[in-house]
Amino acid sequence: MSKVLINFGHRKPQASKFNLPLLEAVRDIPGVTVNVLAEHYPDLNIDGERERALLLEHDVIVLQFPFYWYSTPAIVKEWQDETLTFGFAYGPGGDRLRGKSLLVAMTTGGPAEAYQPGGYNRYTFEQLLLPLHATANLAGMEWLTPFVAAGVMRKTPAEFAANVADYRARIASLTHD
Repeated sequence: MSKVLINFGHRKPQASKFNLPLLEAVRDIPGVTVNVLAEHYPDLNIDGERERALLLEHDVIVLQFPFYWYSTPAIVKEWQDETLTFGFAYGPGGDRLRGKSLLVAMTTGGPAEAYQPGGYNRYTFEQLLLPLHATANLAGMEWLTPFVAAGVMRKTPAEFAANVADYRARIASLTHD
């Protein structure tokens, strides 16, 4: 069984209307560890040693966050800067993540159609996530197809429940790979 680490990067986790229900749907899956970054680091002072130890204990790393301004929330970027260090994730001796997998799981307020060439945002999710994909490549990690719950602000409760079920199934499948 693969061990999955979910790094939950919401600025205000308890105020989350969409990311928190996704997270709650996967907490009880055997082999899943939930790491709520804002609970550990409300001041953004990331403990890189703690975070690197967690990475080493898991096979699949999930970065779950709301997609703000075409990027991750600041806490996820700070986590990257403090955790994915030279000699650990890249550079000489920096092969500690090689062979692990990276999954981005994100929500957007705008609908999927807005993230297309010619759409409101002009670029696809894949294009906008290139910095994270490049990070995975640099660290020797397998880039998994992102999980995107788009247009969450306009979803009906039934549509969002379907997103939650899809996320649970996706995370559960990662524990069996």
